[in-house]
Amino acid sequence: MRHNKKFNHLGRTASHRSAMLSNMACSLIKHKRITTTVAKAKALKKFVEPLITKSKEDTTNSRRVVFSNLQDKIAVTELFKEISVKIADRPGGYTRIIKTGNRLGDNAEMCFIELVDYNENMAKEKVAKKATRTRRSKKAAEAAPAAVEAPATEAPKAEEPKAESAE
Repeated sequence: MRHNKKFNHLGRTASHRSAMLSNMACSLIKHKRITTTVAKAKALKKFVEPLITKSKEDTTNSRRVVFSNLQDKIAVTELFKEISVKIADRPGGYTRIIKTGNRLGDNAEMCFIELVDYNENMAKEKVAKKATRTRRSKKAAEAAPAAVEAPATEAPKAEEPKAESAE
């Protein structure tokens, strides 16, 4: 009986699936964003997030556990040196899946999966945008500069009578 066995097998044997997820996790750690199908991205998310949580604690045992899953020294080093420092205060949710449409060949749902803290476009500390220009009619465009110049021309006129009365 298959009680409570709910993960996606992705149409592969167990060894093929674990090797594929390991390779995809290494690519995600190295490149910070990869493009894949939605089903694989969801399976990868369940695979890689516990490893990232494990990397927060830099001990020999946690390094061995992560290495046993990834089998790539460079990816493990980068995970523990760079990524764990950047996500130290985040309580979870280290990856983001963004759907990009369907693949041309077989119409499979495609997406990209990325590490959350490495996308500058979606960072919370955004730089303030420039004010966008709005289209105005010619009458409004001509009236606006005249209104700005009018107070500037009135100020010197007000000073001239004072200067004459002082003499």
